[in-house]
Amino acid sequence: MHEMGIANSILHAVRTETARRPGSEPRKVGVRVGELAALDPESLCFCFDALKEDAGLPNLELEIEFCARRHRCESCHAEFDVKNYDLHCPRCGQVTALCIGGEELELAYLEVDEHEPSNA
Repeated sequence: MHEMGIANSILHAVRTETARRPGSEPRKVGVRVGELAALDPESLCFCFDALKEDAGLPNLELEIEFCARRHRCESCHAEFDVKNYDLHCPRCGQVTALCIGGEELELAYLEVDEHEPSNA
């Protein structure tokens, strides 16, 4: 289950980024996962929830943005989402094999609460 390693990497990145911003508390981390990334979103959420307590981030939420498989027609250059494994261009009908998206696996954002230092 490589989702455990990915969840651990996400948490490591959050801790690293939070350390660069003293006084901030991470609230939500967003990741982009492509259809072709060979990743089960439910397993990733399960692993993330299992690890976040030990990582010292019990309140951190994970949000997954799913990215469809995208192709570009080599004939008319139209870009389209591939649905039901149909590689035909919706504009000209040609079959294309130029994949331009759907393999994403990346951190998209990190939401933090920033606490101002107290002068008291």
